[in-house]
Amino acid sequence: MPSTAVRQKKTVSVTLEPALLEQAREAGLNLSAILSKALQHEIRTTEAERWKRENSEGLQELNRITEEHGLLSDEYRTF
Repeated sequence: MPSTAVRQKKTVSVTLEPALLEQAREAGLNLSAILSKALQHEIRTTEAERWKRENSEGLQELNRITEEHGLLSDEYRTF
């Protein structure tokens, strides 16, 4: 039987401008859902940038090799 992870949520305090909070409430926005999605996006973006920094030497070397020798698929490309 596959195990299922139970997701628990934590209550946190967030400080907002009163007018912004009022507008969000009037619009019926789910602040928790919006914050969760925004944080997920920021985390993915930050991790992608970190990965690029950590792997920049390898990427530069691959680019150098490609410039020097071309791609293995060059003879098969039709464009």
